Amino acid sequence: MQNKQSVAAFERAQKCIPGGVNSPVRAFKSVGMNPVFVKKAKGTTITDLDGNQYIDCLASWGPMLFGHAHERILQAISDAAVNGTSFGAPSQYETEMAERIVRMVPSIEMVRMVSSGTEATMSAIRLARGFTGREAFVKFAGNYHGHGDSFLIKAGSGAMTLGIPNSPGITKGTAKDTLMAEYNNLASVEALFREKGNEIAAVILEPVAGNMGVVVPTKEFLQGLRDLTTKYGALLIFDEVITGFRLAKGGAQEYFGILPDLTTLGKIIGGGLPVGAYGGRKEIMEMMAPVGPVYQAGTLSGNPLAMAAGIAMLSMIEETPDLYSEMERKAAKLEAGILENLKKTGIKGVINRVGSMMTLFFTDAPQVNNLDEAMTADTARYAAYFKQSLESGIYLAPSQFECLFVSYAHTDEEIDSMIAANLLALKQLEN
Repeated sequence: MQNKQSVAAFERAQKCIPGGVNSPVRAFKSVGMNPVFVKKAKGTTITDLDGNQYIDCLASWGPMLFGHAHERILQAISDAAVNGTSFGAPSQYETEMAERIVRMVPSIEMVRMVSSGTEATMSAIRLARGFTGREAFVKFAGNYHGHGDSFLIKAGSGAMTLGIPNSPGITKGTAKDTLMAEYNNLASVEALFREKGNEIAAVILEPVAGNMGVVVPTKEFLQGLRDLTTKYGALLIFDEVITGFRLAKGGAQEYFGILPDLTTLGKIIGGGLPVGAYGGRKEIMEMMAPVGPVYQAGTLSGNPLAMAAGIAMLSMIEETPDLYSEMERKAAKLEAGILENLKKTGIKGVINRVGSMMTLFFTDAPQVNNLDEAMTADTARYAAYFKQSLESGIYLAPSQFECLFVSYAHTDEEIDSMIAANLLALKQLEN
């Protein structure tokens, strides 16, 4: 497989973009390769600058439930664009999007649009502090909530991949208000509340961790957090930037039956365009300006193109009754195939899966429930596995600590191809 044009494009990019990429994990640094530069994508296929085609298992990090460049979404963007690409003023697109989110997500009574998941999580924490009058919050090691200063303490995703879980530029004053706990360990959270319960404004978490690889919460863990925050008068925030509308129409909170006070959203509600949102109970959301004293603003918030694309996406979700059952079926088929391949080859590995999200961890550990267990994974082995998969035409996340996403658009034939490529890659690891 020739990637000459991608190599040349990367060399060019490094001269004017730090590291040659606009998001660190794209650099392929942890897998020891030059990144693939994408020329186009359609359905479940992406094509690089050299014309190589791949079955896409990344889905732009999750949002492409119906595949790339879906005609209905493209038409919605085109129809909106002819009337203007940005207003910096209210439009009915924003209201329709808000109405749909309120209808679909169980805990949300009011919602505010922003332009990214990072902006959504930053705003949610500020709102929680303003609502409770407290300053500290609890986050979990390995959970990634964007690149806001408060969140880059033992963050997941790219920070883990590059070995820099704490970023320079974060002040000690900011760090002291971030209290760390262990995912799936309720006792670690209880200890923090016993010590500083009257100082804690909120607990924020990925209800299914997707940035230390997929890590599945126990129902007892989520229910315990709900009970604990209620007891101490703190807010529970679900970061559903990944899980929102992917696990169910109502996200992870519908899937698990646990309702947070605030929810952050992104990715899918933009239909592939940049977007974010945060929402929750009316009494909390009305603390936001211009109704209340907590300030947040953004010129591109509720951008008409992103809203139009997102409305089309949410409409398709509501109009596709077998969406989640089909993604579950296909993901279960892929998981079963990979597990069988692991048995055939004797390669040690653990698969964590919830719905259409999964991660194959190359580890001898019997399970992966938290960051420490995720970190037992053999990243060198994953790098070799990634390279062989790419050679076989399968585009995976260029990091052990990310998700594979199955979409509604993947065919059974493509799932079979992914299983076959997995077996070939595992056999290469034996040699």
